[in-house]
Amino acid sequence: MIVPCPTCGKKNRVPDAASGMPQCAACHQPLPWVADATDGDFAAVAERSKLPVIVDLWAPWCGPCRMVSPILENLARTYAGRVKLVKVNVDESPGLSRRFNAQSIPTLLLLRDGKVVDRQIGAAPESALKRWLDSALAA
Repeated sequence: MIVPCPTCGKKNRVPDAASGMPQCAACHQPLPWVADATDGDFAAVAERSKLPVIVDLWAPWCGPCRMVSPILENLARTYAGRVKLVKVNVDESPGLSRRFNAQSIPTLLLLRDGKVVDRQIGAAPESALKRWLDSALAA
């Protein structure tokens, strides 16, 4: 994925999985980290991340999911260097949907060291999702 740096505007290539944290090649500021994952690569993309991971269990036909998506991407920019956003299409990855017992979507999970530490079900405004994230990260 090509990500423009929020600080200097330089375009940077950001991999879905990496051992560290993405930073701008020009100004070295943290970059927003947004990745897609599937049943096959979820462990590499999300569970092995050094950063806490927001997992967005969504589907393209889901209206509330489409409403929450830009909010989550904005939070990924706001929390660059502190969280990674991983989007999982539940239609294409039913194993992850079952594993995390997603009864409705959107379902948001916060993973730390590959373990679920918090969960948010349903669409919410950005202020509520920010409070949820701040609380989950502080715990």
